[in-house]
Amino acid sequence: MAKDKSILYDKSVLYKNLVKHRWRYVKGLFFLIAINVLQILVPRLTGIVVDGLKTLSLSERDLIYYGALLIVISLMIFASHYLSRVQVMGASNLFDYEVRNEMFDHMLSLSMRFFHKNRIGDLMALATNDLGSLRMILSRGFNLMINTVILLIGSIVVMAGYMDLRLTIYSFLPFPFLVWVMVRFGPMIHRRFRRVQESFSDLTRMTQENISGIRVIKAFVQEENEIENFARLNQENFDINMALARVQAIFYPSISLISSISFLIAFIYGGNLVIKGTITLGDFVAFNGYLGIIIRPITSIGMIINFSQRAKASVDRIHVLFQQRPEIVDTGMPESEEEIAKWEKGIEGKIEFRDLTFSYDKNEAPVLKDINLTIEPGKTLGIIGKVGSGKSTIANLILRLYNPMEEGQLLIDGVDITKVPLKLLRESIGFVPQDNFLFSSTIKSNIGFTPEEPDMEEIRRAARISQIDDTIMELPDKYETMLGERGVNLSGGQKQRVSIARALVKDPSILILDDCLSAVDTNTERKILDDLKPFMEERTCIIIAHRISTIQDADEIIVLDDGKIIERGTHEELLANEGYYSRIYHRQLLEEEIERA
Repeated sequence: MAKDKSILYDKSVLYKNLVKHRWRYVKGLFFLIAINVLQILVPRLTGIVVDGLKTLSLSERDLIYYGALLIVISLMIFASHYLSRVQVMGASNLFDYEVRNEMFDHMLSLSMRFFHKNRIGDLMALATNDLGSLRMILSRGFNLMINTVILLIGSIVVMAGYMDLRLTIYSFLPFPFLVWVMVRFGPMIHRRFRRVQESFSDLTRMTQENISGIRVIKAFVQEENEIENFARLNQENFDINMALARVQAIFYPSISLISSISFLIAFIYGGNLVIKGTITLGDFVAFNGYLGIIIRPITSIGMIINFSQRAKASVDRIHVLFQQRPEIVDTGMPESEEEIAKWEKGIEGKIEFRDLTFSYDKNEAPVLKDINLTIEPGKTLGIIGKVGSGKSTIANLILRLYNPMEEGQLLIDGVDITKVPLKLLRESIGFVPQDNFLFSSTIKSNIGFTPEEPDMEEIRRAARISQIDDTIMELPDKYETMLGERGVNLSGGQKQRVSIARALVKDPSILILDDCLSAVDTNTERKILDDLKPFMEERTCIIIAHRISTIQDADEIIVLDDGKIIERGTHEELLANEGYYSRIYHRQLLEEEIERA
């Protein structure tokens, strides 16, 4: 059964991941502490060696000892670096892997209305740019934060306790200005980075649309126009990135400038202390070494803030996605033994519309109005009407891509459609949409795109009915032929026939053909319909079309206009009425005669 992935996160995605992989971070933290403790030892050892060399109290053996000790410390730092990165980077990569899976799973659970309101570029940016920002704060950002805290505390303790307290205090006087700069620029970087993310989404969307619609662009000679539009959007993206870069260009040098003042104070005041004999030369060298150790992570605070602000913007965007709830949820889970027994037999295919009125949005006018209709199992319904009259909406409602506005308006086998198990409903329907979407994989994979992978004979049987088998067998790789994006290397009629085969191979109880023969010639259409007849006799079939030749053999035909059924009956009955259907029929006959002539 379909899973409801709409449960809101009580905690941010970031916090949730930190808790889930806390032991990896604990182990990473242990090794980071080891790294920084070892780094703090180095300036102290250097100071001892300098003092020993000045007083000539060190022997050659002592130099070898301290040299070997520094090599051991370096090797231990190397090993700890490796182990910490394996743990922390591993946790961040797991975060990226798991959240991307959750994000994809969640998006597939959302209803069609969500995809109508959100652009593909925005959704792609969430799964790439935004997740990348979170992975950065969880890996490099985590390392920088831990290094900064440990080195800062450890170095200050050593500097104040073992060297000179006043020198430590004076050297740290510029640091409040560092904090002010970071606090001042942090929110500004956050706002500008958010605009960068939004601009990147727009750029991704336009690129995707232009590549997908390349044939339309070339057919309408719109290359130059689209190049100009892309250049304009790209220029906006450049300007927004430069606005962020200008802030960062002030931010990082400001930190370096303030940091250099600390070195200046240590150089002048510390030098005087050496001259007066208050501290040794070794202490002076060690102090500057510690100051260098401190300045490096403090300088990284700017980068940490940058990572944090980027991550915050990304968490907000991802959180909005996970707050989206699917409108179509599975409430049809069988509970009683009677229900279980009923659905184990499968769906028979009886479809009933009872006074159904539907609109895609509560504030919009109804697309369907007072639809009353019953389609018995084994019967075929033909639907015809103007563009926008609501034909495809009927198919969408039967598939339950949208819910009826009121309970009891649409029934499957006498049961309200919202109470039919969603997986069973959709597995029982073979659907051929208008756009005939094909995946960038083999023809075999596209036709066999069903929950239970069909064998080759079933695939070819479906392809023969849809009159595409001969065409496929003429291709060099036959059914293993790789299709381009959306089946670009097939003609419109070939794509329609592959889509029909994909619906037939499911062996569904209900077959819905939504204007799926518009791109094939009338002779091929007749062959397909003739071969479909034995298949359709045992199933409930709904054929939506603009050509009357496609639906004239249906058991019942309805004519839709402005969401209402204005005529209904068999082909002969509708012709006898001499209404809208009859006018369409005679006009299409005239068009065929003119075409033949």
